[in-house]
Amino acid sequence: MADRSPDLSDAAPSPLPAAEGAFGLPLTAGGIEDARIALRRDRLLAALTLLAGLGVVLGTPFALKAGAEFFLPTTVALVVGIALIPMLEWLERRRIPSPIAALICVLLFLIAANIVVAAIVFPAIDFFRLLPKRIGRIQENLAPLLDLYSNLEHYANRTLRQIASTPIRPLPTATVTQPQSILELAASSAPAAIIQLFYAVLVTFFFLSGWTRLRERTITSRTSFGGAMATARVIQDVVDHVSSYLGTITVINVALGLTVAGMLHLLGMPSPLMWGGIVALLNYIPYFGPVVAALLIAIGALMTFGDVWTALAAPGIMYGCHLIEANVLTPLIVGHRLTISPILILVSISFWGWIWGTPGALLAVPLLVIIQTVLGAAGKPDIAGFLFEHGTLVRQERRHARRFEKGSTSPVDSPGSPA
Repeated sequence: MADRSPDLSDAAPSPLPAAEGAFGLPLTAGGIEDARIALRRDRLLAALTLLAGLGVVLGTPFALKAGAEFFLPTTVALVVGIALIPMLEWLERRRIPSPIAALICVLLFLIAANIVVAAIVFPAIDFFRLLPKRIGRIQENLAPLLDLYSNLEHYANRTLRQIASTPIRPLPTATVTQPQSILELAASSAPAAIIQLFYAVLVTFFFLSGWTRLRERTITSRTSFGGAMATARVIQDVVDHVSSYLGTITVINVALGLTVAGMLHLLGMPSPLMWGGIVALLNYIPYFGPVVAALLIAIGALMTFGDVWTALAAPGIMYGCHLIEANVLTPLIVGHRLTISPILILVSISFWGWIWGTPGALLAVPLLVIIQTVLGAAGKPDIAGFLFEHGTLVRQERRHARRFEKGSTSPVDSPGSPA
């Protein structure tokens, strides 16, 4: 039988497969050099982008602080507007036109704010106007505590006794007309406050009236279905988280304020609703707010009561209620839905308080919720990987290649799949 095996000597030599680059392109000497140049160019651009980003990050706080007259009312208006979006959507589902629904939301918020100002600010102005006349009573109430402290520290003894024995000069009293509304309060504070208040109200109204169209345009302007869905998810998450946080905390703070007001009324403290409102308002500032509220109540109690222990009972009652609220009530109601890192809260309060003072501290947690929600939904850029390695695109391609080697049927990784 003849040998039918093919003659290998006559077969044409098959060329070796060319080496392929990261994107499936054949690599030659010139191609390798071009790839190296492109890589260096990408790293240079990444470094310049990183430096520019650092400059923006470092310069933004100073710009926000210098332009507080514009940025503060704008931020307040946007946060209030986001918190009022669920009410706006509820009215729009009842076939109320968007401008009328926005006007109703703004009017209801202004009525609520006017009630808060009338219950807190106006009585506080009258109460603390009497502070110069009540310094003597405060000194008498603090005398036992000062004496106790003086036994422990002789230097502090001399200093505090000198302060306590200093005669109080009678201060001239002036008759001040008590404001009756937010507008009169702003007018008596500063002329610019009227403009800022009016500007914030207008921004809130126009933001709410155009919210539905703005959301639709933002979603439909995406070039892909996945991008549109991601944008819709980010917008809805921001609205849900901010409105849920502010709504839940507001209910808790109002309940805390009413409880403290009732207990202070039983203690004999004048203007208990004012003190309850102060507690509810300052409880929006975690950690620091309750401490400031307790100090203010202590000053008011020292001005009112003749016994130091009765005076100290008032801030003790307030802080005891706050501890119950913070450690039992709020975790029971909120649970893990709105859990935020305490370190981030402290940093946010310090940052926004440094920029805008007390209003910034009140806005610190809502702004932190917004920033966390956007970053959590949009993802974090891989700046370090792009700068020090070959970029995120190559790493993504390697991850796809490993999935294909394992027999994956889909070339697309899920966003949360590990590398």
